[in-house]
Amino acid sequence: MDEIMIKNIVREVLMKTNLDISCKSDQGVFEDVNDAIDAAYIAQRDWYMNYKVEDRRRIIEAIRVVARENAPMFAKMIHEETGMGRYEDKITKNLAVIDKTPGVECLVTDAISGDSGLMIEEQAPFGVIGAITPSTNPTETIINNTISMIGGGNAVVFNVHPGAKKVCAVCLQILHKTIVENGGPANLITMQRKPDMEAVNKLTASPKIRLMVGTGGMGMVNALLKSGKKTIGAGAGNPPVVVDDTADLDKAASEIYRGASFDNNLLCLAEKETFVMDNVADELIRKMCACGAHLITPQETEQLLKVIFLEKDGKYSVNKKWVGKDASLILESIGIKDADTRLVLCEVPHDHPFVLVEQLMPIMPIVRCKTFEDCVKYAVVAENGNRHTASMFSKNVDHMTRFAKEIETTIFTKNAATLVGVGIGGEGHTTMTIAGPTGEGLTCARSFTRRRRCMLADGGLRVI
Repeated sequence: MDEIMIKNIVREVLMKTNLDISCKSDQGVFEDVNDAIDAAYIAQRDWYMNYKVEDRRRIIEAIRVVARENAPMFAKMIHEETGMGRYEDKITKNLAVIDKTPGVECLVTDAISGDSGLMIEEQAPFGVIGAITPSTNPTETIINNTISMIGGGNAVVFNVHPGAKKVCAVCLQILHKTIVENGGPANLITMQRKPDMEAVNKLTASPKIRLMVGTGGMGMVNALLKSGKKTIGAGAGNPPVVVDDTADLDKAASEIYRGASFDNNLLCLAEKETFVMDNVADELIRKMCACGAHLITPQETEQLLKVIFLEKDGKYSVNKKWVGKDASLILESIGIKDADTRLVLCEVPHDHPFVLVEQLMPIMPIVRCKTFEDCVKYAVVAENGNRHTASMFSKNVDHMTRFAKEIETTIFTKNAATLVGVGIGGEGHTTMTIAGPTGEGLTCARSFTRRRRCMLADGGLRVI
């Protein structure tokens, strides 16, 4: 029996079995996560055994087309369901992952040919991936992960954030329908309709799940790391900005304003606090206000602290009802009306809660520092070892090099908003899964594959 006949028999068996499971599915959305896992397992075997890399490329391009058509709808649904962020910025984020998430093109084969044979190392799939997604970037993460993960030959079972479950289900169903209509297997991407922690536990316990991927807070990432499964974790960040006295202050002001206010600061890589040398601080603040930022007084800052943070035993945590809200609404909470502003500025000391606790709100604390060394020292403390993202505005190469070495972040941007670090207005590919804690960095299809070596001995295919 030849290889083609074997593959056809396998595919026929898989498709017959798949019919039994797909009847429980609403375009990839299941009531029970175990059914979602079983269906994805069957789909992945079919995807791996019977589809070519060119099929993956073709189906991914079809996903890009349909996702692009629906990007405005996704943005509207996210805004309505979560109550966070800005509609126009959500369109930009969705289009970024649609257009700039690499597919199969980043799966590169390495080869060595010598007298002892031919060695090739290829990127092979893990199998079925369990993916946890956030409410801050819900459809963006599903689209990004889908392209990367099926591009690597995998299937995916998503457990989405409960706060965005409706839009995630709609997004997944649209992508699922596109995969099937373009000849791909049903249930290559699946999810449980009502996500919960029990579903996460079942994902981590299932022998059919070969890899866990978490995009969100550090609590979730740490829990996955303790599960015993191989984990790719994209955790929290608290990105600092350093502005020294050689910086182009017009550019620094406009870029910090743009990045920190984008989608109301929901991106984990967005600028969260600014450390500026004292001799240029007044001018930077003045120019940021000229961009549209609203500077509040020290008294108003302390008022705002009591609104957006919860305090217990001297420790501060974010009041989640304010996450991703418009700057104008945040100002209204302390009696200030400024409907046009996108960013609140406040001057605080380096150890203020606004500096040390990640907010995910359009609030930019400004810390004056006497020296560049102080800027670096305080920025490293604020970043809290997340090794996520940092940025700097300077014309001094030595300063930029020093800060980059001290901060050790996965993304380091110079003289631009941190948005450029994920390809939004900058070079390089886009991802919503920035795996700092586990070291994969800005993920792509290659991140979700295993390196497999194949050796043809006795001279291989050498003709020289």
